[in-house]
Amino acid sequence: MFLYCGIACRRKFFWCYRLLSTYVTKTRYLFELKEDDDACKKAQQTGAFYLFHGLAPLLQTSAHQYLAPRHSLLELERLLGKFGQDAQRIEDSVLIGCSEQQEAWFALDLGLDSSFSIRASLHKPEMETELKGSFIELRKALFQLNARDASLLSTAQALLRWHDAHQFCSRSGQPTKKNVAGSKRVCPSNNIIYYPQMAPVVITLVSDGTRCLLARQSSFPKGMYSALAGFCDIGESVEETIRREVAEEVGLEVESLQYCASQHWPFPSGSLMIACHATVKPGQTEIQVNLRELETAAWFSHDEVATALKRKGPYTQQQNGTFPFWLPPKLAISHQLIKEWVEKQTCSSLPA
Repeated sequence: MFLYCGIACRRKFFWCYRLLSTYVTKTRYLFELKEDDDACKKAQQTGAFYLFHGLAPLLQTSAHQYLAPRHSLLELERLLGKFGQDAQRIEDSVLIGCSEQQEAWFALDLGLDSSFSIRASLHKPEMETELKGSFIELRKALFQLNARDASLLSTAQALLRWHDAHQFCSRSGQPTKKNVAGSKRVCPSNNIIYYPQMAPVVITLVSDGTRCLLARQSSFPKGMYSALAGFCDIGESVEETIRREVAEEVGLEVESLQYCASQHWPFPSGSLMIACHATVKPGQTEIQVNLRELETAAWFSHDEVATALKRKGPYTQQQNGTFPFWLPPKLAISHQLIKEWVEKQTCSSLPA
């Protein structure tokens, strides 16, 4: 038995080592592509490209799910040539990741202004017909993508949006130039380097021990509630932001905090969602909703939330004119926060 356990442990260590080695190799390869223009150009030769038009990704429908097709460099050059475009337009692409086999992945927007084309924006319907897909807003399609495509397309949209909005130096006013990977832009007149930035956002599930607090904004789909969220102000820590946001939005004072997880969120222009659990002081649970921030907020029991987690869309209006209470989809970090709370409550209620 001891020998068997020893072999099993060694095998587990061996596979963990291999996984770590693959990750390190992949990470260092991506770093090389970001820092070495020649290496990145070489990677484009064997890489794959995801296409966008006006920041909307090209998608194809398959069994009630969206798939993101990829194109080789040769296919992309042929496509551009067919529509009278210079292949130099590919230099507008950005690096968004790579496979474990070091196939580099890029994203290119055919609907944004390009410095390499007289016809800056390719005609969308013609492109969709040729590519046998549709350019669909990422916000509408995100939760019908698999996890890998959702992550890659979110990264791609955020990078493409940032480059489109930062084509000029804020100090000299001169045009900036991106490196091949798109990991930075440089002002040639003063050598100032600009890097893509993300805005930190806290998303907090507040609870009082037996209930959790969920809220909705008027922009949410009918019936959907989520955790509280807000941007970090300059000079604030994550803890300070959470306490301020909870006080501002629902008039409660946070007693304790616990970090949960984080997630990149491409809306509105690239945010880092920092998810935390928070508890409020006993006896101070009366909600005072800030109507400038929220439409409504309420306490929900464990059973109510557990039932909502099991619901599956689409969510239609009921006979009495209301919509069922439901929660954000699984890919959203707010879903993870809420599910974690439900599981913790379930475990604590079980007999010892």
